[in-house]
Amino acid sequence: MVIIMKHNASAQEIAQAMKRVQELGFKAHPIIGEERTIIGVVGDERPIEPDAFDTLDGVERTVRVLRPFKLASREFHPEGSVVRVNGTTIGTQQVVIMAGPCSIESREQLMEAAHAVKEAGASILRAGAFKPRTSPYSFQGMGLKGLELLREVHEQYHLPTITEVIAPQDVALVAQYADVLQVGARNMQNFALLHAVGQIQKPVLLKRGMMSTIEELLMAAEYILSNGNARVMLCERGIRTYETATRNTFDINAIPVLKSLTHLPVVADPSHGTGKWELVTPVARGAVAAGADGLIIEVHPNPAQALSDGAQSLKPEKFAQLVQDVKRVAEAVGRSA
Repeated sequence: MVIIMKHNASAQEIAQAMKRVQELGFKAHPIIGEERTIIGVVGDERPIEPDAFDTLDGVERTVRVLRPFKLASREFHPEGSVVRVNGTTIGTQQVVIMAGPCSIESREQLMEAAHAVKEAGASILRAGAFKPRTSPYSFQGMGLKGLELLREVHEQYHLPTITEVIAPQDVALVAQYADVLQVGARNMQNFALLHAVGQIQKPVLLKRGMMSTIEELLMAAEYILSNGNARVMLCERGIRTYETATRNTFDINAIPVLKSLTHLPVVADPSHGTGKWELVTPVARGAVAAGADGLIIEVHPNPAQALSDGAQSLKPEKFAQLVQDVKRVAEAVGRSA
């Protein structure tokens, strides 16, 4: 349920409405806009009727949210949300590009990758310190040492950073070093992890699970939002189907569907979506045309020697070409990159 306050509602009237929500055993989530305030009522709404709030001073009307995902829905927040990461904003008309190696392998590799992606036009550096892998014998990342290198690169190149967190107990640690916390596809329904990233005020990139529906993705986002963290971005990174020509099947339909259902920014990952470097650029172009707010691209100075995901990683010169291609597509649909 959503309580829509009058445009001239006072701070006291808003506080009184929120108090009433809490008295009835629900959580109140206010969204303070330029013209009016909207209060989300979260909990089991079946025993409550909208007129429970209609008589309160300052209330214009109440609306029942029919979607199972309440805080993530456009019914709750009709305007698109913008997530700010240092000086970068995701969710505007500008397409934001995040790029870098799948995993941090050494200081030299990370420095070279950071220099290359910044020169080409990336706004955020992506690099994994912790890597959940299908095989326990595969490279699992450098852990804390990788986080320290990520901080060093951030300070040298003045690039915000994004890296994956894989365990609830690591959230506070990773948040000390990274600007954005990534919840990977394998952890999309790790509910303890979703609670943990929801309780820390850092932007979160939530990737769609390999076999998850769009509604399941939005319900996972709801866990983060309901714990108080509104800085959530969604990521379409391909799903598992019967097709074997690519690593995953990139669900380009998901981008406009998500944009219609939720106010949260949507990022596309054509690297995992295809698994083949030669397909990354064309799928990135398609994702931008479909409305993606950002791209996350794997770039490695020497993909042949990469310890993870080399087959889908672009060389720096190929990434620079991708950025130029994406800019042209963005301009063609009335946007920028």
